[in-house]
Amino acid sequence: MSVLTALTNHQVRLASRPVGLPTRANWNFTSESVAEPGPGGVLVKTLYLSLDPAMRGWMNEGKSYIEPVAIGAVMRAGGVGRVMASRNPDFAVGDYVNAGLDVQEYCLIPEEAIKRSGIFKIDPSLGLTPWLNVLGMPGMTGYFGLLEVGRPKAGETVVVSGAAGAVGQTVGQIAKLKGCRVVGIAGGKAKCDWVVKELGFDACIDYKNGDVRAGLKEQCPKGVDIYFDNVGGEILDLVLAKITRGARVIICGAISQYNNTAPVKGPANYLSLLVNRARMEGIVVFDYADRYPLGVAEMAGYLKDGTMKSKEDVVDGLEKFPETLLKLFNGENFGKLVLQVGRE
Repeated sequence: MSVLTALTNHQVRLASRPVGLPTRANWNFTSESVAEPGPGGVLVKTLYLSLDPAMRGWMNEGKSYIEPVAIGAVMRAGGVGRVMASRNPDFAVGDYVNAGLDVQEYCLIPEEAIKRSGIFKIDPSLGLTPWLNVLGMPGMTGYFGLLEVGRPKAGETVVVSGAAGAVGQTVGQIAKLKGCRVVGIAGGKAKCDWVVKELGFDACIDYKNGDVRAGLKEQCPKGVDIYFDNVGGEILDLVLAKITRGARVIICGAISQYNNTAPVKGPANYLSLLVNRARMEGIVVFDYADRYPLGVAEMAGYLKDGTMKSKEDVVDGLEKFPETLLKLFNGENFGKLVLQVGRE
């Protein structure tokens, strides 16, 4: 028996499809022996996992932009880890990588997945958790969503909901770099203070303790040119009432709707798009996968010179996955939510 096969891989599997908020009963905790990688494959030890609002949609059965997680399958998640064994010439033992590792301690990545660019090496000198935030899927979502869909111009007003979250913090910082006025929407004074004082937003509206309608009127007196929406629901409607002619509304997520037991509530103010000759368009980051290296290179430069910041909210322990995931839906996380699974 090899050293690797003597190891145990602890995993979290989807036991049933949630109705409303997921509970611990929707998950099974399992374990199995760690296997050696096949020809062309690698074995990765998971260090950190990205917990994202999109995971709630992956648990549902039905047509979407990606296949749902099957009942009994290890829960899907992106992560960063270290190569423990390799039969692939492009990866050496000890390399740090970003890949779809799923909610488990070890992940076997076959040659086919590697050929599909399902794994790439990362520079640990920038830290590991930023590769799940500004340099990872959330950062690429914000980068391509704002620049390709929103197409910001200097002097425009950009509003971003979920401003203190993973995607929101990236969107706001890039918009400032492009010369825009940036107004965030976040929950709580601490988050609002942070995006203004630390990230450089021009203003932030506290939806938990303030009046969003009044805040938009005060902070966006000439209207909203670009709205990057992470929450949907009532806040989307309030912003639609403030858009300018030719505005761009980027639909990234609708976290306010993900755990509804009733059908998703669509925007009541959608006719504002007609009146203002505006457009609303969705962003799915996987559509830009072949261009990730370009986005990563630019954002890494900003992190290195201090132009941008990357804040992560790290919770330790695979066994805490069910409860930690819920932090996303009650607004508890402050920054990108990350689950620490292993140690280097």
